[in-house]
Order: sequence, then C-alpha cells, then structure tokens
Amino acid sequence: MNGEQLRDLVPAVIGILVRRGADFASAEDAVQDALVEAVRGWPDSPPQDPRGWLITVAWRKFLDAARADTSRRRREVRVEGEPAPGPVEAVDDTLQLYFLCAHPCLTPASSVALTLRAVGGLTTRQIARAYLVPEATMAQRISRAKRTVSGVRLNQPGDVATVVRVLYLVFNEGYSGDVDLAAEAIRLTRQLAAKISHEEVAGLLALMLLHHARRPARTDSDGRLVPLAEQDRSRWNRHLIAEGVELLQKALARDRLGEFQAQAAIAALHADARTVEETDWVQIVEWYDDLVRLTDSPVVRLNRAVALGEADGPRAGLAALAGLDPALPRHTAVAAYLHERAGDPVTAARLYAEAARSAPSLPERDHLIRQAARLNSPPRR
Repeated sequence: MNGEQLRDLVPAVIGILVRRGADFASAEDAVQDALVEAVRGWPDSPPQDPRGWLITVAWRKFLDAARADTSRRRREVRVEGEPAPGPVEAVDDTLQLYFLCAHPCLTPASSVALTLRAVGGLTTRQIARAYLVPEATMAQRISRAKRTVSGVRLNQPGDVATVVRVLYLVFNEGYSGDVDLAAEAIRLTRQLAAKISHEEVAGLLALMLLHHARRPARTDSDGRLVPLAEQDRSRWNRHLIAEGVELLQKALARDRLGEFQAQAAIAALHADARTVEETDWVQIVEWYDDLVRLTDSPVVRLNRAVALGEADGPRAGLAALAGLDPALPRHTAVAAYLHERAGDPVTAARLYAEAARSAPSLPERDHLIRQAARLNSPPRR
C-alpha cells in the first residue's frame, strides 16, 4: 500500500474514533500517530486489513493519551499487530469530515490546513513546507482549527459549496515544498466525488483536471512562464482532458449550473482548440456572462474583458476593462496586453513594466518584464 492509499483511509478512521466517543482533536492526533507506526512497520510486515489495523492502533493511541490526562481512566486494551476478531464499523463518515473541516466558523486558511491534515492525512511539516511557513506556525493554525470545531458534531448537515471552495483554494496553491498541492487537491476531490453525487463537485473535479492537463506546457526548459497562447499544445495531457470533458458533460446534463461548471466549460473550450487560432472566443464570452451572473466577481469581469478583446477586438476589451477597479490584481497586465493588441506598443510597454512591480509571483514578474523589454527594444533591420 503506497502513501496515497494509506492517506485515503484517514477520514474514515477519524470518523469511527469520533463515533466511538473521542473528541475530534484527540481522534485526529491519534490517527496521525497510528500513521507514523504504519509508515515504520508496514513495509516489512503489512497487515491483511489496513483499515482495521489503523482503527485498532489509533483507538489504542487515543486511550493511552486519555489515561495520561487523567488517572481515573482504568481500561485495559489488548492490541496486537492485527485488529481484534470481529467486524470493524462499516459506517463511513468521510463526507461529514469534509464538512467539518470546511465549517463556516473557520477561516479559509484554517479550513485548508485542517482539510489537508484530517482528510488528506498530510503531516503538519508537509503542510507547512507546502505553504512556505514555519512548522510551528502551521501547528498553531491547525490546533486552533481543531479546538474551534471540537464541539461540532459529525452528524450535522454540511455545506457542499464551502467544501468545494476549500478544495479549490488547495488546488490554486499548485506546487511548493515537498507536496504537490494541485495533485493532492485532485485526489481529495476525487474522493469527495465518490462519496456524493453533486454537479458542482463534478464541475470542480473537471476544472482541476482540465487545468492540470496543461501543466507540462506552462513553463519552458528554463522554468520561465509560458502564456496559454504560446504553449506547446502537444504537451497537454489528452487523457486528463478527455476525463475532464466527460465529467463536465455529465454535470451540465443535470441542468443545475454552478460557477465551477462554468469555469470548467471555459477550460474545456481552451483544451478543445488544437491551436490558439481555433479557440471559440465567442462561446467563451458567453460562459463568462454566465459566470458574471452567478458570482458578480470582479476577477471574472476582468477575465471576461480579455475574452471579449479576443472575440470582438481589443477596443471592446478595453471598454469592458474601463468599468473595473484599476487596483484589481492583474488589471494593469490585462490593460497592457489589450493596448498591445490595439497597436499601442508605447502604452503597453509602460503598463507591462508597471504590472511587473506588483506581480503576485516571481515567474509572472519575470514574464511581464520580458514583455516590456520586448516592446522597448528597437526593431531589427
């Protein structure tokens, strides 16, 4: 059993411990301790029933901790390398655990950290490295989150919209440290999709797969950012694209459109175009119109301005951009692109340089600097 398969067992085991009477924070700690033993011992002596083994050892860990906290507990627990005879609880609380980790009482950052720890089975160190923060900082964040939800019962109804939002935040972190958060988000969303039939869960998974399919072409051999229009589309993962499109089509057939389905539809149109010239920008604008109605998000309106500039010309894009707040992230970069398309390289170069100063990442900053330098360079004779 590999690490991913092992982590897949975590939410169900936590749920069973909570059902037996453990509080959430203690159950999660006990399961993490059991995972450490599994990593150490399973390569040499794997159990016949991994789930049962984890439940048995985690329950022992919980009771040991409880005894250490109070001398009034006097229970004898016999634990062998294999679980005790008899059936293990068949109830799966994985779905409720997703809801708990994305509870409205938590901040988005806390929900993400708790989801990666309790549902994803990652260690605090792995999560800290992925988010480029000290391990002690992440440990405090997770501890506060666990205390916050400690009184929330697992049988309370959850909000799917909040869960998918948290998973989307995980996916957008991409890759850093020693954990590929984009791949982890896809794994967790697949797990969620297997537990619940919901069109937005399917839409989110489709969106992730369609974006992830383009990942090999997003940077060149030197690690520099490659814009979508310049990517080598032969490097896109067609298997992931096909899976994403199929998921999207099934979700759209339910006729309950949500924002993640609309985003996935836009991604599918990009993926369907074999060349940038074949991109159906008119239909992309229509999907952005749907997204604006669903979210009224300034970021969506900004992306719509780009699509409108491709569909109806750069002047139309600039007109749409004029109604948006210039302080909006990437607003200046979009304005630079549209001015260049409109035949105004002087303004475009100035705006590219300005956008570089506030770029959210080093690869994006370097890309914008190169764009400004390209326009400022004298033409070759």
